[in-house]
Amino acid sequence: MEMYPYLLDIVKYTVSGLGVVWIAFYLIKPYLDKSERIQMLEFKKSIANHTLPLRLQAYERIVLLMERINPQNMLVRLNAGSHSATALHSIIIAEIRSEYQHNITQQIYVTSRAWGVAKRVKDDTLNIVTNAMKSLPENASGLDLGKVILVQLSQMENDPYELGAELLRKDLEQLF
Repeated sequence: MEMYPYLLDIVKYTVSGLGVVWIAFYLIKPYLDKSERIQMLEFKKSIANHTLPLRLQAYERIVLLMERINPQNMLVRLNAGSHSATALHSIIIAEIRSEYQHNITQQIYVTSRAWGVAKRVKDDTLNIVTNAMKSLPENASGLDLGKVILVQLSQMENDPYELGAELLRKDLEQLF
């Protein structure tokens, strides 16, 4: 029977000690949570400082991609009149795909919406060029293909390149 009071004392001290630890933990927990949030904000801020220039550069490169695959610019750059329509069509398709592949890594730094705009403009350009080629006879010149492409672009309600650039600007405004 002499052990019963000792066991009772041990249980009382253990429960009291656990109570004190539990209360101390809940008093300190808000401070620990606040400290963790501050560290997370500082970490995000340092990451943003490093990635913001890369993100801005990625948006610039996507706008440049859209300008480079714009047939109005590309036909002048590729000297459309010196090729047959078939050769020019192949050159234009290769040029569009090359520009796209060259900039494909930029999708890491931009939103999925922005990358979707770039991809859509590329696909629309390929369709315009392919449809223009289908409407020409086999012996057409590159100049003829260029004219048909430009006519198709002028008949569109909205310029897809200007619309794409505008969507990218809006997307970029959301960064700031």
